[in-house]
Amino acid sequence: MTGQHDADGGANGPDRAPPRDGSWWRRRTGGLDGRYWRLWAAVASSNLGDGLVSLALPWLASLLTRDPLAIAGVALATRLPWLVFSLQAGALGDRRDRRRLMIGANGVRAVVAGGVALAVLADAMTLPTLYLAAFVLGMCEVLFDNTSQAILPGLVARDRLERANGNLMGAQMVIADFLARPVSGALVGVALSLPFAIDAVTAAVSAALVTSIPGSFRGATTAGPAAAAESPRPRMRTEVAEGVRWLWAHPLLRRLALALAMLNGLGAAIMATYVLFVQEVLGLGGLGFGLLMAAGSVGGLLGSVLGPNVIRRLGPGPSMLLTMSVPILGFALTAVTSSAVVVAVCFAAFGFTAIVWNVVTVSLRQTLIPDDLLGRVNSVYRFFGWGSMPLGTLAGGALVSLVEDLVSRDAGLRAPFAVAAVVHLILTLAVGPRLRTRHVEEARAAAGSSTP
Repeated sequence: MTGQHDADGGANGPDRAPPRDGSWWRRRTGGLDGRYWRLWAAVASSNLGDGLVSLALPWLASLLTRDPLAIAGVALATRLPWLVFSLQAGALGDRRDRRRLMIGANGVRAVVAGGVALAVLADAMTLPTLYLAAFVLGMCEVLFDNTSQAILPGLVARDRLERANGNLMGAQMVIADFLARPVSGALVGVALSLPFAIDAVTAAVSAALVTSIPGSFRGATTAGPAAAAESPRPRMRTEVAEGVRWLWAHPLLRRLALALAMLNGLGAAIMATYVLFVQEVLGLGGLGFGLLMAAGSVGGLLGSVLGPNVIRRLGPGPSMLLTMSVPILGFALTAVTSSAVVVAVCFAAFGFTAIVWNVVTVSLRQTLIPDDLLGRVNSVYRFFGWGSMPLGTLAGGALVSLVEDLVSRDAGLRAPFAVAAVVHLILTLAVGPRLRTRHVEEARAAAGSSTP
């Protein structure tokens, strides 16, 4: 006992300072050093602003127009960059210093959010201007989020990536959902300019925190600096195509990208009419709807905390199978119940499994993809995942309308959950056997053997 206590630094006595080499801090923080925690704080600050404006943008639109399609256009403007810019953002992450890209993205975000705040104060905001601002903010989000994932392996040892990603995702969940959205709802009642003004400040703070991270974080080049200086840089289209080809040629990551597209498409189909399901089937008001959303966030938070331990005990293969199979029961129960408590539990389980999936797959991408391709391949992967969401939204709304016309309104609102349960079952049976731990270990071994 004495030796173990001394190893932790406790037996050194109260007057003895901890070692100056940083080992004491790394032991206390799971092997993650100060550079990582600056990145964590930068991501947390950025997500606080994201959460504030995610509620304030549609609220502001509703004051400019009552046309539902026009208001939906704001959501489209914020998501469109994932379709039109994510691949280019990945290429930029491999061409440029990733640290500087993150600083620039949130620097622009601070200027735009501050401009929106001033326009609202001056009562000069128009709907086209709001669309433009939402689009630019979305572009900044794409560049910052994609690059923050690409820079992480340069700060964290590979055996710590799951814990590091879990910490980041937990912060995103807590800050954006638990803190930012309720606070934003209160702020718009005081002054609609406040969420945008605070977003400008949090973006600037995030940029300053990234600035404080020492080092350069360019993608590694296999040819070496001398060869890079002699040969011209290929066109961005060529580099993007290289990222697409690399992902498509990797059996494991290709399966994961296609599975993610299906999973996110199903999630978007459910959320397209979820508010109507809550109001008309469960009979809840605004507070109840907020509590249901919070239940999903609770599950996600638990997933970020417990996910790395679950993955360590079960292995990556069974963990991914768990994330695909558990929602089958949850969606099936939701499709037939009218109990808000049951739906809340199912929603929490779905949030838990979604974060476990993210912890496994993000860490895998950071391990398997060569550093000089990480930004591009990661953006292609996310292009699949996010690009399916608008399609899923359209499909979910169309499904509800079709079943409502053929059967009833109640059946229509339940239909997306029933279809999601069936598709999850099919996906689990089709993809699950090819996502075993041995497949993951073989891919890791191949990546390790190809590392110079």
